Amino acid sequence: MPGAHLGVGVRPGTAADEVLSLVGAVLREAGLTGADVRSLGTLDARATEPGIVAVAAALGVPVRGFPAGELAAVPVPHPSARPLAATGTASVAEAAALLAATAGGDGQAGPAGSPGGPECAVLLVPKRTSRRATCAIAAFAPFRSNQVTSVARLLPLTHGYIAGEPGSPPTIPTPHTTAAMDTHTHTDAHDLRHHGDAEVRDEKLIDLAVNVRTNTPPDWLRKRIADSLTGLAAYPDGRAARAAVAERHDLTSNRVLLTAGAAEAFVLLARALPVRRPVVVHPQFTEPEAALRDAGHEVGRVLLREEDGFRLDPAAVPEDADLVVIGNPTNPTSVLHPAASVAALARPGRILVVDEAFMDAVPGERESLAGRTDVPGLVVLRSLTKTWGLAGLRIGYVLAEPETIAALERTQPLWPVSTPALVAAEACMSRAALAEAEHAAHRIGVERAHLLAGLAEFDEVRTVAGAEGPFVLLRIDGADVVRERLRSLGFAARRGDTFPGLDRNWLRIAVRDRATTNRFLQALDQALLICG
Repeated sequence: MPGAHLGVGVRPGTAADEVLSLVGAVLREAGLTGADVRSLGTLDARATEPGIVAVAAALGVPVRGFPAGELAAVPVPHPSARPLAATGTASVAEAAALLAATAGGDGQAGPAGSPGGPECAVLLVPKRTSRRATCAIAAFAPFRSNQVTSVARLLPLTHGYIAGEPGSPPTIPTPHTTAAMDTHTHTDAHDLRHHGDAEVRDEKLIDLAVNVRTNTPPDWLRKRIADSLTGLAAYPDGRAARAAVAERHDLTSNRVLLTAGAAEAFVLLARALPVRRPVVVHPQFTEPEAALRDAGHEVGRVLLREEDGFRLDPAAVPEDADLVVIGNPTNPTSVLHPAASVAALARPGRILVVDEAFMDAVPGERESLAGRTDVPGLVVLRSLTKTWGLAGLRIGYVLAEPETIAALERTQPLWPVSTPALVAAEACMSRAALAEAEHAAHRIGVERAHLLAGLAEFDEVRTVAGAEGPFVLLRIDGADVVRERLRSLGFAARRGDTFPGLDRNWLRIAVRDRATTNRFLQALDQALLICG
């Protein structure tokens, strides 16, 4: 390595021991010693702080004090709101480390068009924070346009700015700010195949990433499923379960199709229906768009806006869309759209797909369109995996016009739903089961209110208002770093940046019992303190 450069941010009066301890921890994490360090960068106004002076003396390196304007010109990978408000840069430590590394004389970058590329620096490890100090470490590196790396390129200093001024480049990434139609073929960074179970797979973490209700299936449902195993020699017969679903929604059986979870239904819709211009309303569950793209469709997106509370504006959906997909309540925003607004999306010749996988977690299932036969082209998808804890069994269903059901059924393989899943579906349609689900929905509402009240205590956290699902969506500057810190504290949270319309500053948190929520809030407090 040609040489490393520290960046340190401190509050006035920070003890030297705290800064020395933090710097030592960062060096160990980077696999370096003090001999590898060439300089220490910081805000010029903090260059004489005792902690800064002590670290520089211990390492035998010069202190580089940078004006606030120069630090503010550096896009930082892990921004935070507190230093942005205090100094004009979203991370003094990261910005100072990157500036010091570029100005350190360890290497010379070639011109912008040369093989060496323009000047840039790379953080060797993410910034680390103690109670009153933050430390980062960087090294100079050439940048090549075909290289995928964690390089943070520096803006020319002539483009320096104070964050928030008109025309300034953004320091903190922001979510999409329009609900306009986005119709290009998507090759963006959103991982549409990422699901919450990936956050907890193979690790012993408290699961706040998956929206399946805990302590499920209930004992009575387990017994019904277990009893069905004696009939596995026979081919599955879905007539009883199909009739039970139809009766539950006051429909005829030819308006019902049982599926291996709602995910199968998305695949059937993408393959069976002759659509030309499908549109997905985001942020929402990504499997519908993934299924459409896999079937060869070019998918348009309507991105709902944070400043509108991620609420649906039916006028944002283009008139020529012949298939529209929307979730209600929407995953991950937990927004429950009015039934009238969703129904307003219907048009002659258009298929309107409403994913109601979490509607049974809403008391009274208000705003549901399930059972409606007066909305043209309506397709409602339901899942039994969330409320009843049947994700491993795979059972859901579609409610639609008989012609649509027939088209989807022709695309299904023979016997797509297993006998145990059919038995579970029939059992979950009983009056007793529906009453239990309603009670669970009310309980979720109480526990969600407790979670939201706890989150409101954190200045760094902003939640989407009016959550109605068994999860909440929250925004934290640098939430991706916070999520990793939560993992080290034993909690798995769902990353938000795989949802179109969101970025790395979002997390989805499942509603859990009060004791689990209290433990999570304590862990979040620690994570925010550590991450600065």
